[in-house]
Amino acid sequence: MNYQIREIKEQEYYLLEDFLYEAIFIPKGVAAPPKSIIQQPELQVYIADFGKKKDDIGLVAEVNGKIVGAVWVRIMNDYGHLNDTTPSFAISLYKEYRGFGIGTAMMKKMLCILKQRGYTQSSLAVQKANVAVEMYKKVGFQIVEEKGEEYLMLCNL
Repeated sequence: MNYQIREIKEQEYYLLEDFLYEAIFIPKGVAAPPKSIIQQPELQVYIADFGKKKDDIGLVAEVNGKIVGAVWVRIMNDYGHLNDTTPSFAISLYKEYRGFGIGTAMMKKMLCILKQRGYTQSSLAVQKANVAVEMYKKVGFQIVEEKGEEYLMLCNL
């Protein structure tokens, strides 16, 4: 599949709402929550006022001119929060574009950008049952803590 990864444009920030919803892990056999769930404060930290902080960085993946995925980081008090100098990752792809290496490519590009900007590590939280755990390991993240049903993962840059 041909795709392009590029920086997200300011006029595309609104798309992060869709990708935040897509990032919610839904186990097999469980009904998806209503889209309004992203209005909860613990999820709004990922997207509220995105682009206004120096640590806000976002990339999108395009296939045939359509944005099909996003990866973004910011320093925030989220599920993957490690400290106030470590950016936390959020990433998602529309379901029909998963499994083609796009997510891995987005992650690798973001990790390169973070390293170029002087960050020494990045973190994320992921449900233990999420198949993405293996992809995160493949790009360099390691499990540093187990929190109930989630892993806290860290990547040294």
